[in-house]
Amino acid sequence: MLPLLGALAAGCQGVGSGPEEVRRERTEVHMGTAFRIVAYGGDAARVDAAMHAAFARIAALDASMTDYDRSSELSRLSSTAVDEPVQVSPDLFAVLELAARVSQASAGAFDVTVGPAMALWRRARRQGELPTRQRLEAARAAIGAQWVELDPAAGTVRLARPGMRLDLGGIAKGYAAQAAFDVMEAAGFPRALVDAGGDVVCGDPLSGADGWSIGLTALDGQPAKSIRVERAAVATSGDLFRFLEIDGVRYSHVLDPRTGLGVLGRRQATVVAPDGALADALASVACVLEPHEVLPAIARWPGAEVEVVFEDGAGVGTLRSAGFPERRSTGR
Repeated sequence: MLPLLGALAAGCQGVGSGPEEVRRERTEVHMGTAFRIVAYGGDAARVDAAMHAAFARIAALDASMTDYDRSSELSRLSSTAVDEPVQVSPDLFAVLELAARVSQASAGAFDVTVGPAMALWRRARRQGELPTRQRLEAARAAIGAQWVELDPAAGTVRLARPGMRLDLGGIAKGYAAQAAFDVMEAAGFPRALVDAGGDVVCGDPLSGADGWSIGLTALDGQPAKSIRVERAAVATSGDLFRFLEIDGVRYSHVLDPRTGLGVLGRRQATVVAPDGALADALASVACVLEPHEVLPAIARWPGAEVEVVFEDGAGVGTLRSAGFPERRSTGR
């Protein structure tokens, strides 16, 4: 739903991998961004095999959850689930279930039914003009997380309004990064990091290290600082690289589902959470809400921490939760 800013650089710095351990790194493009996996282990062939399986998992999730391919599971769901409930894969159901919880907890600041407005926004970015009021109102009429009916027992989904389109841009990359890390850990390589264009999931650090170093950027794109985390997910959302400016007004590529338009005002949010999908979604929430609403919203999620940097009439301000950036482990 809400594309995220790839503003993170990650690594495990200052500590050797040991004489019997190898470092392997591989990058592939999925979900419209570069996925990078870094892992350490004692057998290069086994690490490579685990990476191959992790990227296969990412590719399968991409094929299922993209809204650019009309034959994807997500696109078929949007096209057929109005008439009757449709059974979906466990992965897609899990994403939609988490999305529903985040939407309810954020009073609609996160909403995967934003697809109709996202289609208008993509067109606006191409043409350099805002959608007409009539088109925007028609799109908004089909947006509403309350109209996504989930049946956990049957594993089915029904869309209760015609014209609904689902967009997982604000949660799918984080889910895929977490799934890829889970593959690496299950294969015996917990000292791994997955970076999905800025949505990062990391495991155990190397022996003697105090975590993985995650670099953050300022609103102007310059390096700001780094935080160190372990067994956690980190996601950043904002308008640093992608935005639309019309008649002197700057609109973020991050959409507010409640208005159907890009968020106004410069801001960037970084969330540390126990899970990649949750960090991804909450980073979008933190960009859509007004700055003073962010800390209470993120506090509803155990283990989640946030920093939001914003620009207003008084200049650049920063708000952060008590555990950010000192938090190093979510304990996952």
